[in-house]
Amino acid sequence: MFTPQDLTQDGFLGGQLTIAQPRHGYRAAMDPVLLAAACPARAGQSVLELGCGAGVASLCLGRRVPGLRLAGLERQGDYAALARGNAVANAIPFEVFEGDLRHPPAALRAQSFNHVIANPPYFTAQGGTAAADPGREAAQREETTQADWVTAALKRLHPGGYVTLIQNADRLPDLIVALAGRAGGITVLPLAPRQGRAAGRVIVQARKGARSPFRLLAPFVLHAAPHHGSDGEDLNPAAVTILRHGGSLLLGN
Repeated sequence: MFTPQDLTQDGFLGGQLTIAQPRHGYRAAMDPVLLAAACPARAGQSVLELGCGAGVASLCLGRRVPGLRLAGLERQGDYAALARGNAVANAIPFEVFEGDLRHPPAALRAQSFNHVIANPPYFTAQGGTAAADPGREAAQREETTQADWVTAALKRLHPGGYVTLIQNADRLPDLIVALAGRAGGITVLPLAPRQGRAAGRVIVQARKGARSPFRLLAPFVLHAAPHHGSDGEDLNPAAVTILRHGGSLLLGN
């Protein structure tokens, strides 16, 4: 387990949340905040986050949309404990289960949800450079396929429920194949760092049992300047609204 000396206290949503994160392990940045902003949950609905880590995405969503029933599944026990503690510290109800998404605990298998969100590992078993920290490595390198993540999400969804994922752009084909024939209304939002630059991430959303056609949206551009010119923040106003004020990034499904 983490000791207090192992942790930092980090602000999210312009200080609306304070999240304890490992100083040297997996540390959330803007990706889980964008994931939370893209989830179209409404008050009174239920949301499950697969691979919730320290809970950043779920807690950002809970701050933006009060009155949700939030649950998370995390296989690393020390991160699951962090997520529980972060929920208490930020006064947001969040039930965190410990277990593997291929074999979730019975208490979670008995539940279903209006929404499932996830930030699956970006790297394949052979891709990228191995992280020195075991927790970071486990969070970033897949041991279960993208298809496993999609299957786990769809199993936990109500009919007509939404799955929302954020992933590296080069993994998009895997997600499309995994969703095809099982969910409809597949919508892809590319996330480009700057105008004219290729998207590094994508947000993918689909609806269980839907038949509506595939949509590829115009890129969401994060930074205002065409080039990185200084160490100062140069986010686009729309990105500031999401990352600093808890605004939404709804895909219109």
